[in-house]
Formats: sequence, C-alpha cells, structure tokens
Amino acid sequence: MMRRRDFIRTAALGTLAISARFSESLFASPYGKPVGLQLYTLRDQLEKDVAGTIQQVGKIGYKEAEIYSLYGKSPAEFTQILSDNGIAAVSGHYMLKDVKGNWNQKVEDAKTLGLKYMVNAILQPDEHKSFDDYKRLVDVFNQAGETTQKAGIQFCYHNHNFEFTKYGDTTAYDYLLKSVDPKLVKFEMDCFWVTHAGADPVAYFKKYPGRFPLLHIKDMKDKPAASHTLDAKMGLFAPVGEGTINWKRIFAGAKEGGMQHYFVEQDYCEQSPLEAIKVSYEYLSKLNVS
Repeated sequence: MMRRRDFIRTAALGTLAISARFSESLFASPYGKPVGLQLYTLRDQLEKDVAGTIQQVGKIGYKEAEIYSLYGKSPAEFTQILSDNGIAAVSGHYMLKDVKGNWNQKVEDAKTLGLKYMVNAILQPDEHKSFDDYKRLVDVFNQAGETTQKAGIQFCYHNHNFEFTKYGDTTAYDYLLKSVDPKLVKFEMDCFWVTHAGADPVAYFKKYPGRFPLLHIKDMKDKPAASHTLDAKMGLFAPVGEGTINWKRIFAGAKEGGMQHYFVEQDYCEQSPLEAIKVSYEYLSKLNVS
C-alpha cells in the first residue's frame, strides 16, 4: 500500500499539474492580458441591436472593449450593457472635431464609461493636407491631454498609413512622436497600418520605448505594396492569425513599447464580422509570448 508521505506527494504533484494547465489556459494570451475588441468592427450589427451584439461579443470571450460610438445609448446605459456581459470599456475613439469642440463634456462622458484612454481616431483628409497641419496639432493634442489627465484619463493618437508620408527628412508620425509632450500624449499603434506603410512596428517600439500603451491588432490578407494613402477596402484585411503579419514578433517587442491593452479590429470582413472576431479571439487567446 502507498505510504502516507508518498500519497501526499503524489496528490500535491497532481494538484500542481492541474494548476499549471489552468494557468496556461488562463494566461495563454500575450502577457496574460485580456483580449480586447474595437467595436467599430461590428458597427453594422450594433446599429441594429446593441444589447444582442454585445452579448455575442461577451460569449466569444472578449473582456475589454474600445468604443467607437454609443449607438443612441447614454454613457451609463452603454456601460451597463457592457458590464452585464462581463466587458469593461477601456478606451474610446474620438474625432478631431470632438477634441477641438466640447472636449470637457466628452471627458465627463468618458468618466461615466470608466475609460482609461481617449484616442484621436483619425484625421479627415482636409485635416492633414500639409506638414503645417501636423505642426498645428501639437498644441491641440497637448491641451487635450492636459484636460484628460486631470480626469485620470490618458490621451492618445491612433495612426493610419498616411502619417508615414515623408516631409523632408522625417515623417508626420515621427514628427508627432518627437513634438508632443510624452506624458500628455501617448500613441495607439495600429500595427496593420504601420506595416502597410512599409514601416516596422517593432522598430518603433525600440525607437520610442514606453510610448505605445495601446495596440490595434488586425491582420493583412496578403502583402500589398506599401502605401501612404488610406486605402481601407474589402479584401485587404484578414482575421488575426490568418494573414501575413508576424504577431509573435510584434507582441514580443510590444512590452518595450509600453503596451497595456490591445484591441482586435477588422475594418472589413469577408465573412460574418462576428465569425471573424471569433477567429481572431481564438488565435490571440492561445498566442503565448515569452
């Protein structure tokens, strides 16, 4: 018969094995961080049914969200719908007209939503016609960051590919990174658009460590020619893990870049958007990065 000491040792080893398997399952996604979703991906579904769509997002397993619109709901109502499905709103996207407009009210709404980050989502074509337009943004963004910081919220800027247009010996993206106050304005790197512009996300993590607390994770279907003209269209995007971007390498470098949260986003989906975000979630939830 097994001696008591051997029995206890065997039982303990079994418990450790179960615990290890559980931990591996729980923390298999990069750095054990929850997989987030930029809700813009589901814009058509949310226009028709906010509560039902969010419920499906929660069932897939997403625990964090980045907000694009409230779809007619109040901040409190939208927060409740997310909370009912185990999802926390971490970040929100805003247009430059919001930043220059009634920004104080937007910040108050963000506090109700529980946001940690407020992000300038995109510049419209008439807002980045010249290098001078980017120069004028420095003070605008610093002031916006001062306002959000007082509310305990970090202001960020989200890129596309047009920021990699060259102006002399720099790009608009590098100019903003070097010119804004690094404490008031941080960056949400869209890894797809950086890659599509012909640049390297990991190189930016190394060049500007700690400046990128947020990442957008979307995959590239093929390897199109580098472009500095916004060309979002069907056929360019793929669910994460089914395209050509090396995510393990990007996540390995993201720690140096300062990543705190990341959000799946797919601008256009060739299958059902809900099916696409499920594929992305399953890939990321199993991606182990040391």
